[in-house]
Amino acid sequence: MLEKARYIVVEGPIGAGKTTLARRIGERLNAEILLENLGANPFLERFYTDMGRWGLAAQLSFLFQRSEQLMSFSRERDPQKPIVADFLLDKDPMFAELNLEPDELQLYRKLHDRLCPHARQPDLVIYLQASPDVLIERVRKRGLEHERSLSEDYLAQVSERYANFFHHYDRSPLFIVNAASLNPVDKEEDFNLLYSRLHGMRSYREFFGYAG
Repeated sequence: MLEKARYIVVEGPIGAGKTTLARRIGERLNAEILLENLGANPFLERFYTDMGRWGLAAQLSFLFQRSEQLMSFSRERDPQKPIVADFLLDKDPMFAELNLEPDELQLYRKLHDRLCPHARQPDLVIYLQASPDVLIERVRKRGLEHERSLSEDYLAQVSERYANFFHHYDRSPLFIVNAASLNPVDKEEDFNLLYSRLHGMRSYREFFGYAG
C-alpha cells in the first residue's frame, strides 16, 4: 500500500504525535511534507482561553487556511513526489460540532460545503489512536504555551470524537495505530515496525496494536 500511495495523511487527536510521525514518514519516503500551521490562526490562543466566544472564528480560520494550503500545494508541488500531510480536511466538521453553538454550526456547514466539495481524498490515512489519559500526559509533558489551558475533559471529548469519526470513516484506506502501546514518534524500533507494516498493508482497513 505504502509504495503506491501518492497522498498520505497522518491524523490523530492533540498529543498523539501526528506531526512528528508525518515528518518521519515523509523523510523516509523522500516525499513533500505538508503541515498545518497552527501559529497562522490568530484566534487559536483566544479560543483555548474562551471557547464559547472564539470557537467560530477559530474554526473558520482553520477551514480557510487548510483548504487554501491544499489548493496552493497542489498547484506548486512536484508531481513526481508523494505527499505526506498531518491534517485531513474531512475531519474539520467534527471539531465544529464539538466547539460551536447550533446557529454557528449551521453557518460553518454552509461555508464548508462551498469550500470543500472538490478536496482530494488521500490514498492512505494513518490514524494514531490513544486513550484520553495518554493524550493528557503527552500534552502536559510537551508543555506548549497555547495548550496549557486545555482541560482534561476537553481532551477526553476530542479523543472520543476522533474515535467515533474514524470508526465510520471509509473514504480512504485506513491504518489504525494504537499509539499507547506503540511509540513510532520517539522509538526507532517502533517506527521501523510501523513502516514495515504499512508496506505490507493489503486490506482497506487495518489495525496495528502491539509492539514487536
